[in-house]
This record gives sequence, structure tokens and C-alpha cells, in this order.
Amino acid sequence: MSTYDVAVIGSGPGGYVAAIRCAQLGMKTAIIEKYSTLGGTCLNVGCIPSKALLDSSHHYEHAVKHFADHGIEIPGDVKINLEKMIARKQAVVDQTTGGIDFLMKKNKIERYEGVGSFKDSTHVNIAKSDSSVETIEAKNIIIATGSKPSSLPFITIDKKRVITSTEALKLKEIPKHMVIIGGGVIGLELGQVYRRLGAEVSVVEYMDRIIPGMDKALSRELQKVMKKQGVKFYTSHKVTGVKATAKEVTVTADDKKGNPVEFKGDYCLVSVGRRPFTDGLNIEASGVKLTDRGQVEVNDHLQTSVSNIYAIGDVIKGAMLAHKAEEEGVFVAETLAGQKPHIDYNLIPGVVYTWPEVAAVGKTEEELKEAGVKYKSGQFPFRALGRSRASADLDGFVKILADETTDEVLGVHMIGARCADLIAEAVTAMEFRASAEDISRMSHAHPTFTEAIKEAALAATDNRPLHV
Repeated sequence: MSTYDVAVIGSGPGGYVAAIRCAQLGMKTAIIEKYSTLGGTCLNVGCIPSKALLDSSHHYEHAVKHFADHGIEIPGDVKINLEKMIARKQAVVDQTTGGIDFLMKKNKIERYEGVGSFKDSTHVNIAKSDSSVETIEAKNIIIATGSKPSSLPFITIDKKRVITSTEALKLKEIPKHMVIIGGGVIGLELGQVYRRLGAEVSVVEYMDRIIPGMDKALSRELQKVMKKQGVKFYTSHKVTGVKATAKEVTVTADDKKGNPVEFKGDYCLVSVGRRPFTDGLNIEASGVKLTDRGQVEVNDHLQTSVSNIYAIGDVIKGAMLAHKAEEEGVFVAETLAGQKPHIDYNLIPGVVYTWPEVAAVGKTEEELKEAGVKYKSGQFPFRALGRSRASADLDGFVKILADETTDEVLGVHMIGARCADLIAEAVTAMEFRASAEDISRMSHAHPTFTEAIKEAALAATDNRPLHV
């Protein structure tokens, strides 16, 4: 029987990063993955493929709607080759997952392909595709099995007309009308992809606003911009049923007044969040406890109820984000090595990769009000920037929330071009407990989108932005 210092079950961003860091720290490490490719949901059917399609569809939309404004004339009609677009997406996925395979070999991490399940707290059975079972022993085990798309009890996902994000990433035709249940990150990103390609898109959301976990100002602005792009929104709508035929889907819902309404389309994307995935782990055999929400229960050290077993990523509490899982993977590896790592969960940024992009870190205005924290707010619109006018990316703003007394930055919320990258400046500033004035006195290159952060900081400091 092979023995290891650490065995990682699951090879998503949390799992493979944990394995790499454990190996770097001198531990003999194994990683167990049931699929033939590494990378988990994020690399295979999540973050990476969705961004590939977002970029491809963005190029198409620019060619059709905006190239002429830049003096670029294309003879004839611009056409979509969906098959080629999906093939490019898959090529990006294959290259990325292949890179993870290379990293496993580089770091001398033993890879096992099969379904990992607990035999007991130090032994893992690996059920392989040829029906054989191999057992390995590990001093420590990290559960990194991630999450799966959630659904509603009355919805049957047939993967043909009623689909999840997995199927939406490999459609063979552009929908005529895609009805999306859920106005969160995944639904909005994929909705924008197919809206750009010509589909009618209707978003049905139970809450009174889209991206409900983010600052209300971001929700309002994103909905306003996406409505201009042609996406239809139905907030405060409770879905009551989904019925599919061979060619059509009917979604029924109650509106905010309780009146029944109906949506007909050729595809229904169910995007109501994700659930922790522990199926097949035989977790009872390990002694590890689950919460009433199906999450693996962990303490502040990400240690489960069994001292040598840890859990990270989507399978535990907190935001279901790839970069959060990565931080936790490093945290556990360094803890096992006797180091004293830390994670500040308040400083894990959230991003929506629509265009304009949406990004945030720290407290929202609603959270500060609820906590009774006295704060000041500074906001600056992208349309006031020279860089935004040059690229015609005028939508959006940056908002900085700072403590009224100390001026320490408590939250940064932005929507606009390249905000997925810009948010890193805010995270860095808040990691070092910067004040709004600190940011306002930093030199920002001109012309850049980052100047909006400086101007918002000036607005928050003493209401003195320079360019509005």
C-alpha cells in the first residue's frame, strides 16, 4: 500500500494548489480526481470556459456594433461560427488543464484517477474506471471536492432544454430565447454571452435585484446597462414550474404581486447557485461531521471534527470562489508544515465577468448601515476619464467607503471596464489598512482606468475629486 504525508481528494483550484504547496514544503503528496482531466469545475466547466466564451462573444459584438465607430469597415456581414467558438473554448480548457497535469509532475505529486472515498480517517479507497479499487494511506487528508449546480425541487434538468451552466458552455445552436432562472454571477455571464450572439434573454430572479450579494449600487448599474444591451429582467418573481417539450420550455412564476406569469423559450438555464459536493465520499467512515447545509464542518484552522482531516473551497462555508479555495489550500499546507498562515475573508474580492465587469471587496454600504458603522462615501464615474472616452467604455463607476473617523477604507465597489483587474489595487490597499487619503495621494498613470480609484478616494477623503 502506498503511503503519503498528504492526500488531496479533488483537483480544483483549491485541491491542486494545496497539493503543490504541500509538495513545495517537502511533503509526499497524492491527489485524487475522478475525472480524466485535472482542474475541477473551474477549469473544465466553470471559470475558464465561461471567460473564453465571454471574450469571443465580446469580439463579435464589437465587430458588429462598434468597429465602424473606430473607422474599421468589414465588407459583407460578420458571421458567427458557433462550432468554432465552442472549439476554441475547449482548446483553452485543454491547454489549461494540461498545464495543471504538468505542475503535478513537476512537483512530484502522485496522481490517482478514480472516485476517492474514505475507508477510515487515514485510508482512502480509489474506485477506478476498470472497476478495480486501490487503497492508499495518508497521515493527513484534505477534502477539496467542490460544488455542483443547485436546482429547485420541482425542476427536472434534462440537459437538453432545461440545462445548467455545464450544458450552456457547449450548446450546438444559438438559442432563440433563453430563459434564465437566477440573476447571480453565472446566469448573468452566460446570459450576456448568448445575448451578444443574438438570443433573446430573460432573467427571472426571486430577489428584488440581481447580484443580490453585492452592493445595491452595483446591482442597479449592472441591470441598467444590461437592459440597454437587450437583456430583460423580471425581479421579485418566484418560479413555480418548468415544463419542457422536445423544442420548447415553459417557465411559470408569480410576480411581486402574486400574479401568475409565463415565459416561453427554447432553452431554460437553471442558475440558482451551487451546493457543496460530498457525494460518494463515504464521509461517515471518516468521522467527519457535516453541517445542516451539507457543508463539511471546519474550525478556524480549516480542520474538520477529525484532527488529521481538513477541508477547503466550495465544500465548506463561505463564498464559492476559486481564489478563496486557493488561499485555503495554501493555508492548510502551511499549517501542516507548522507555519502560521492567515486569511482575511473580508478581503477576498468578488467579480462578475460581464461587460462592464463588476468587482468588490470589503463591506457593502448596506452591511455598514446594518452594523451601525459611521462611514463616508466617494464615487467617481468612468465616463469622466480620458481613457474611458478613448476606448468608448463609459459605463460604470468606482465607489469607496471609508470610516468616518479614521478614514480607513472599509469597502470598494466598482463596475466598469477592467474592474476584474482593478480590484486588486483595492485589495492591496485594504490589506495594509490604507486610508482613502493614502490612495488619493498615490500617483496613478494617465490615462488609465485606475484613475477612477484615485478620484473616488479623493471624493471620499473630503469630497474633492479633480475631474468632475
